[in-house]
Amino acid sequence: ARATRADPLSRLSPREAEVLRHLAEGLTNAAVAERLHVSLSTVEKHVNAVMDKLDLPRDPGYSRRVLAVLRYLGA
Repeated sequence: ARATRADPLSRLSPREAEVLRHLAEGLTNAAVAERLHVSLSTVEKHVNAVMDKLDLPRDPGYSRRVLAVLRYLGA
């Protein structure tokens, strides 16, 4: 449990981590869906799960997508 608190990225499923990696490459949700051969709604569900698992704030002043990528790049 301590490792999970220390590294929120460890909470992600392998597919969620893959989606986040693609976001960090600058891909749109549609481009991620195409690359992974899944539907856009599937990618959106993974993106939302990533945001929630990383405990990113739902503050209109911040882009949760950018915060997730920064967390990924800082790992």
